[in-house]
Amino acid sequence: MASTRLRLASVFAVAAIAVGACSSTPSAPAGSGAAGGNDCTAGAAKGGANLQIPDVVAGKFNVAMVLIGPHDDGGWSQAHYEGLQYLCQHLAGSHVAYIELVPEGADSEQVFRSLARKGFNFIIGTSFGYMDPMEKVAKDFPDATFLHLTGYKSNGKNFGNFFGAVEDFKFLAGQLAGSRAKKDGNPKIGYMATFPIPEEIRLGNAIARGVAVTCPECKIDVRFINTWHDPQKEREGAASLFDAGADVVFTGADTPAVADVAAEKGKWAVTYDHPSSCSKDSCLTAPYWIWGPEYTRIGQQVKDKKYTAGYEYFDADSKAMGLYGFMEGQTPQKGIQDLPQADVQNVKDTLAKMLAGQFGRFDVFAGPIKDNTGKELLPAGQKLKQSDLDQFPPGAPGSECSVCMYWWNQNITVPLPKLS
Repeated sequence: MASTRLRLASVFAVAAIAVGACSSTPSAPAGSGAAGGNDCTAGAAKGGANLQIPDVVAGKFNVAMVLIGPHDDGGWSQAHYEGLQYLCQHLAGSHVAYIELVPEGADSEQVFRSLARKGFNFIIGTSFGYMDPMEKVAKDFPDATFLHLTGYKSNGKNFGNFFGAVEDFKFLAGQLAGSRAKKDGNPKIGYMATFPIPEEIRLGNAIARGVAVTCPECKIDVRFINTWHDPQKEREGAASLFDAGADVVFTGADTPAVADVAAEKGKWAVTYDHPSSCSKDSCLTAPYWIWGPEYTRIGQQVKDKKYTAGYEYFDADSKAMGLYGFMEGQTPQKGIQDLPQADVQNVKDTLAKMLAGQFGRFDVFAGPIKDNTGKELLPAGQKLKQSDLDQFPPGAPGSECSVCMYWWNQNITVPLPKLS
């Protein structure tokens, strides 16, 4: 089971791999925006099978990022790319580079190894399936620091793990979707998940628990599309859920395709990762990421040799995530404006508590929890642990889980995916 989920390979071919870089110098003129006033907008060169690993710059703090998709995908990879640019602009003496469209598994191991050989000081991997390859490479390059996104491993030395509780925002989006479906008289919600990994099941359950707040009678259908970034597969998966009757469809993938399909069918979507994914009126909202300040904070620690490699999992009060239409200066989307005021106000009030650190992921997953077989997993008054949120049973040695993330909430109608 473990080897299957840790070696999930991206199903799209690497038609081309792009490399870009930018630099910043130690002192920044007032108002320049970038550390040193340099242009940190990285260009991209096509590499394909003959990929040329970018060079480091002598005397700089060299940072490299590996992306699962294109840097301008309007979703997951673009959010990380913009975080890298923010680091370049705000961390004095830095030089950054990125490589995009790198499949998970063995191909990524070679990329991480090549970046370490080049002499990059800080190497960031942004997809779950990069975890094992990064762990191997980190062992061989103790002088480089590796940061992995979305997994659960760390060596406590130079390989750390980092992620955020976007389940907080999926929970809120679930409340909005439930309210929309109830108002439309169609109590059916769809969730288009990517791979059957703990992260995607956790987020599906957070959505379901949010839906139950505003639409207790709503039921949720799920499709796994087994890709992070494939606009055509995303369109097909979304269409399948809409055609099966869903009024609102969530996506766990990287592009806004679900909103495009919703617009064509006169229905609703909840997109993900980046605010720009929610530009169509068919989009109700989008949980999204704000990586820049966090990357800069950790980068500064690495540069100062003060970084402790471990496991960081931040909640909403980090301000590293948002809910499109509900953050300061934003206006709710068209599909929100005619919902019951009590439902919308409850989302606003809960968001305010989240941002103040008064409500977080363990509140989203507080008991009672029943699965879709009717079994009580957690009684009232109890909450899941971090290891329960992260892992399939039995969990990693030393971090075992008790209510592991291999269950569907009681309002999800499909069986669990089989694990090999």
